[in-house]
Amino acid sequence: MLLKVRYVAAAAAMLMAGAAHAQSSVTLFGLIDTGVVYQNNARVTPSSGTSPGASSFSLQSGNVFTSRWGLRGTEDLGGGLSAIFWLENGFNVANGTFKNGGDLFGRQAWVGLHSDQYGTVTLGRQYDFLVDFVAPLSATGSGFGGNLATHVFDNDNLNNDLRLNNSVKFSSASYGGFKAGAMYAFSGEAGNFSNNSAYSLGASYAYGPFNFGAGYLQINRTAQPALANATGAVSTGDGDALTTGGDQQIYGAGAQYKFGKSSVGVVWTHSVTDNITGVLQGGSTSTGALVGTSMKFDNFEVNGRYFVRPDFSLGASYTYTTGQFSGASKGFTSASPHWNQVMAQADYSFSQRTDVYLEGVYQRVSGGNGNSAFDASVYTLDPSAGNEQVVIAVGMKHRF
Repeated sequence: MLLKVRYVAAAAAMLMAGAAHAQSSVTLFGLIDTGVVYQNNARVTPSSGTSPGASSFSLQSGNVFTSRWGLRGTEDLGGGLSAIFWLENGFNVANGTFKNGGDLFGRQAWVGLHSDQYGTVTLGRQYDFLVDFVAPLSATGSGFGGNLATHVFDNDNLNNDLRLNNSVKFSSASYGGFKAGAMYAFSGEAGNFSNNSAYSLGASYAYGPFNFGAGYLQINRTAQPALANATGAVSTGDGDALTTGGDQQIYGAGAQYKFGKSSVGVVWTHSVTDNITGVLQGGSTSTGALVGTSMKFDNFEVNGRYFVRPDFSLGASYTYTTGQFSGASKGFTSASPHWNQVMAQADYSFSQRTDVYLEGVYQRVSGGNGNSAFDASVYTLDPSAGNEQVVIAVGMKHRF
């Protein structure tokens, strides 16, 4: 009888250990996206010595979604509370190098607590609420068109190029379809609490097939290079800053209607940078590329995606962007540029993890007043040598 009791006790202990193990998990995840890209009128001088404006074919990583791998995990602490973490690296498939200025976990790096009843608090390098609540309603960013559908210079961060370091973030649980959140990113500079600090607010609401979202981001920084805080909320060393200069504000809202897996959406965003000195163009933010007292953008987007079959979809978006640049010095004259951009995509899924795509973008800009910073420019590809550019990508995505 004693031997039987021991067997039962041993079996119970094994079951309890298995249950405890099941309550904690660590997952390796990732996505690889690469393809062949054609672009015309690139701002390079051909080897023949003719004037800039060459066409090119190249292998490009991350045409739709940036290639990445990461680790995420959770530990059940009981009572609806769990510890969570997320570490995510971005890389270039074409040559194996890190993205985000070479940072190991340059896409995301955070740890926090999640409550089923109240929401989630996280600390680390994280996305703002425009990324969380507005970008999913757009074609760019986490939308189906991804990187190639970026609004010019990603001026509104819907393509999540910008991350906030040193940040504390709260995202509420869903209450009848309503969510809200707030975050603050510390400057980390002694004696200058606001030099390169940031905060963001956002809210979303889901009602049946309708989804709504809004977000706000404020970046506080000085336009004086000698006083710049490179390790603050917005790093100047990882190449992710959307602009350089003084304070920056971004806000916007969007709505989406879903029918089955298909959807239509509209998005509006506004951004302004005071005392601007540079913009994100051609894959980097170049200080001195655009010097003025301010640069404003308004983006108006309409998008739609239709599933012809469960494994085949067609999508498109049109974005009209207006700009207002107030020149200050160094020959940078004021201008009122405006951009028209059309994106079209066909996507075929072999499985839930693997698909192929054909995506094209046409962009035309007017009113740049001869400033080369306002030439046509699609994502991180070579900017155009003029006011028009066509980009066509054929590629493959695989998730793991």
